[in-house]
This record gives sequence, C-alpha cells and structure tokens, in this order.
Amino acid sequence: MKISVIGCGYLGAVHAACMAEIGHEVVGIDVDELKIELLAEGRPPFYEPGLPELLTTASASGRLSFSTDVSAVASARVHFIAVGTPQLEGSNAADLTYVHAAVESLLPHLKPGDLVVGKSTVPVGTAAGLYARIREAAPGASLAWNPEFLREGFAVKDTITPDRLVYGLAPGDDTAESLLDEVYGAALANGSPKVVTDFATAELVKVSANAFLATKISFINAMAEVAEATGADVTALADAIGHDARIGRRFLNAGLGFGGGCLPKDIRAFMARAEELGVDQALSFLQEVDAINLRRRERMVDLAKEVVGGDVRGKRIAVLGLAFKPDSDDVRDSPALDVALRLTELGADVVATDPQALNTALRRKPDLAVALTASQAAEGADAVLLLTEWREYRELDPAALASVVRVPAIVDGRNCLDPVQWRDAGWHYRALGRP
Repeated sequence: MKISVIGCGYLGAVHAACMAEIGHEVVGIDVDELKIELLAEGRPPFYEPGLPELLTTASASGRLSFSTDVSAVASARVHFIAVGTPQLEGSNAADLTYVHAAVESLLPHLKPGDLVVGKSTVPVGTAAGLYARIREAAPGASLAWNPEFLREGFAVKDTITPDRLVYGLAPGDDTAESLLDEVYGAALANGSPKVVTDFATAELVKVSANAFLATKISFINAMAEVAEATGADVTALADAIGHDARIGRRFLNAGLGFGGGCLPKDIRAFMARAEELGVDQALSFLQEVDAINLRRRERMVDLAKEVVGGDVRGKRIAVLGLAFKPDSDDVRDSPALDVALRLTELGADVVATDPQALNTALRRKPDLAVALTASQAAEGADAVLLLTEWREYRELDPAALASVVRVPAIVDGRNCLDPVQWRDAGWHYRALGRP
C-alpha cells in the first residue's frame, strides 16, 4: 500500500520507517528541510535505538522517501497525521495549529476512497470536527483516529508489534476499517489485539492511559513523602504492594517523577478539555498528580543541600543524567535537567553528563557545564546526583567513582542503586523515600 506520513518528528519518523519496513511504500512529509535531509540520509535528528538502521534499510529498498513538498502524497491512499500538539503558551490546553494545518495541506490532494488517519494526541472532539471538514472539502475521503502508544527507547518495537491497535471510526465506515487492517496486517497476524470504536473513545484512550500512568507514578511518589516522614522504605513498600495482581509492580518506582513531551502536557490538556466540557471535577485529581510530580524536583534539590551541609553555593555537584528517561535524548520537561538548573541558580558548580542528551540539553541551556563521562563529571565533586537511570549509571563501580570525588556522597534520584553496596564502599547514600 502507498502511505504518506505528515509530520516527521519523533512519532512520524518512526512510523514512516516502520511502515516501510513491513512492506508499504511510504513518503514522509515535513516543512523542516534540515529534518527531511537528515532522515533521507538515515540520520534521525533525535536518539531512538534501532531507528537509524531502519531508515537506512528502508530507504535502500526504495520503499521510503522524504519530501518537503506535500504534493508527493498524491499517489498515496492512506495519510497519517503525526504532527505535534504542544501545550499552548500560557494555558494548559493543547495547541492544535499543526494538526489543522496538516489536514488543510492534504485536502487538495485527497481522492475519493482516501483515508486520513490521525495519530497525534488531541483533545476529545477534535476528530469529529476534522471529519466534517474532510467530508466537506474532499467528498469520498474519510477519517479514522488511530492513537499511538510509543515508549521512547522502544518505539520501533511498539510500532511493528504494538500491544494493541485502536481504530476510531465514523459510524458504518467499513472501508476505513478494511484499509487500516491492510496497513496493520502483519501486526494483526501476529496477534496484536484490535479495538474498534468511535472517534471520541479513540481520542480518550491515549489521554486516559497517560493520565493513569501519571497517577500511578505520582501515587508511589506520594507514598515516598510519607515514607520519609516515618522512616519507612518506599522501595520495599512498592515491592510488597506490587505483588497484588490488581496493582502490579510496573510504574511503582518512586523517584524524581515523570517528564518528557507527552505525560506532563497531555494530562494538563486533558484537564483543560474537561473544563471546557463542564466536567472538570472529574479530573481534579490530576492537579494533585501534577503537583506531586513537581514536588519531587524540589525534594531532590533539598536532598542535595542536605548532603553538602545545607548550602550548595560553591559546591561542586555532579549530575548523572539529563534526559527525562534512559534510552532517549529528550529533555523536554525533564526533571533531571530542571534539578541541574535549579542547583545552578542556587550557586552550585554543576557539571552534568548524559550518554545521549548533552547536545539537546545544550541547545536549551548553552551555558550548562557538561562532561562526557560520569567519572569526568564527578571529579572533585562534593556530591553526585543520579537523575536518569541509564544502565551505565546503574552499573557504576562505587569504589572507582569514590576515587575521583572530593566527598563520597550520592543522592539516588531514581532508587536504582544498591544502598548496601554503595555504603559498604564508603559512600553517604541518600534516596527519595528511603531511610
């Protein structure tokens, strides 16, 4: 099948490459000439394991191309919308400018029988309006909403072998369902479950899933606050309640909290949309979820102050990790970068490192002092803060690191180190939610 993907950021680039990998002929469209040039050369402008290789092989096969000219979509039958929906400045609401612009750019090129497929995360009610616009301007074309569920670091796997496929369809639109079945034939054949529903439900699936995950993370971080006040150990607590099959252990890791380009802005946009619909009380709990998450950053700064004697001014602090999560170079709303900057503002001599996110962090904060390795960042440090749980940081040798610091004090912001091992090596070990 011939497919177009409008928007070649993180979501769109991954989706285009994976669709070509499973056999479709794909053209990716974006207005950013540099981005298109990099993707065509097999060099994504962001870090995602496995994607460069996929871009290279798919382009070499002739099934994948990229262009800034939207007319290149003319021969495609299915058109995916994969543009960003950032948070509006000065508001919690989502900015749908790029979604509407993408659809408008497609309209002159749509033919009867074509299908526009929304993958962007949008407020509930958006798809219905876009469907009416498409039916009016391009008779015979249709719309489906097919939310994405990508995890940064696992996006290729999540696209090729998704844990579920959700189709939001107009009533009685069997043609749209058939086309999507053809697009996702390989995944369906491999057993990925399919849920067919209406537009509104499909839109709600993505934001409600993110709201649930954010709530689970903030719940265990709220328990961390209680644990610190009582001397309890939040990690042992999470292990104990995680054995309950109704709760589960995943996403019960207390620490610095969530960030990135999805969860924070999506739960805020969800609250904003609920207010517009007059059901804001239904989601009022998300305000506390957001507040708990932001408090973790403040608490991390407080722990850094404690381990250096109460005042960080003039203290050298090594920050291990700047990305919002491991296996990513994304620093959007990153708790790690936020903590590093807060400490800098308080007068600390911060030196940060990250395996992949140094360039993205420096584009946002050019004056941030950085080092290439953990050892370089920790040289002469009065404290070490582990803020992103990269594998290489989880596997650090505490004895070797102790040989380069000035004071062996570490604050484990992700509860991913063995306290006994580090204390036996002479370190003063602190962590969020642990004695």
